[in-house]
Amino acid sequence: MRPVAGNRVTLLRNGAEYFPALVAAIDSAAEDVRVETYILADDAAGRAVGEAMKRAARRGVSVRLMIDGFGCRELDPAFVDSLRVEGVVVQRFRPERSPFSFRRSRLRRLHRKIALVDGRVGFVGGINILDDHSGHAHPAPRYDYAVRVEGPLLAEIYPVVHRLWWLVAALSRKERRPGFLPPAARPGPAGDTTAAFVHRDNFRHRHDIEAMYLEAIAGARREILIACAYFMPGWRVRHALMEAAARGVRVAVMVQGWSDHRVFQHASRALYGALLEHGIEIHEYERSELHAKAAVVDGRWATVGSSNLDPFSLFLAREANVAVFSEAFAREVRDSIEAEMRRGARAVPRLLWRRRPWRARLTGWLAYGCARIAMGVAGIGRRWS
Repeated sequence: MRPVAGNRVTLLRNGAEYFPALVAAIDSAAEDVRVETYILADDAAGRAVGEAMKRAARRGVSVRLMIDGFGCRELDPAFVDSLRVEGVVVQRFRPERSPFSFRRSRLRRLHRKIALVDGRVGFVGGINILDDHSGHAHPAPRYDYAVRVEGPLLAEIYPVVHRLWWLVAALSRKERRPGFLPPAARPGPAGDTTAAFVHRDNFRHRHDIEAMYLEAIAGARREILIACAYFMPGWRVRHALMEAAARGVRVAVMVQGWSDHRVFQHASRALYGALLEHGIEIHEYERSELHAKAAVVDGRWATVGSSNLDPFSLFLAREANVAVFSEAFAREVRDSIEAEMRRGARAVPRLLWRRRPWRARLTGWLAYGCARIAMGVAGIGRRWS
């Protein structure tokens, strides 16, 4: 991590807070808008953001949108065409060729969610451009976070977004002209918060997010609180959490109680036993779909972003988190996670987990074995397991 001082970092809860802030920022753009997302849906949220990008393009703003080829595989081409007609430049990261084709690189997705406007404001988080109620049957909205960033930290984010755009454009033989440069992003101080931009790619930053978590966990003295949609960490993170619990740190993890990936959920539950035996609290969130990826350590450090603690995020996908060194911000994230935990989560009892039926145990370990095989095929089995 490279902490940068002088920022203003604002926590945004769910799409209800995120999308109005994003649309307002795009509507205020004068020069440049850049958006990266794993999922863009043709629903109320997607259309609101899409219309804002169209308005910006019509008034002469350079608008570039990067969507993931797998995450947006079901997006109606007419929706994308409507953006392009208005002047929005759209690129797909690793387009899907065929649902039946196999490539080891197929799992290396663009999973981060970033938006940048004019070098003065940015958004980083876990919220896809997707309505809070889409894709699940719960009456409550999807539970997720993003942050709005102003200040010098933007100078760390712009080159990362630009580099990926240039790479994908070059590979697709578009926009290779030498004059294609990112806008100057050297904003002055906007607040008093120190923060770091931590991202994962498949080149120089392959292990940065895992290292961020390991450093924060190793430094914990009182409490580690994690809200994570997909929780199946590799052995390094698992052992770090167990060691923290052994030295008296309260370690509490909130994960999905309802999941859109049932096999993955069963594989994740195969790890519960060892974690519970080491004194780690596990809470399954059942009020709605938990999609958040956030953590707080000792009420002084917090992170919000797109990276889960699972092999897909930590070893394969392009991810982005913001780490914030602020007691006020950490307290806000902690209070939010604790409130959701009380309102919508169920603690997993250690003794009852020991006595669960043998069929449930077998299902978990079979699913975990499938995950091990999949990670081996992907080439990351040793590091993850």
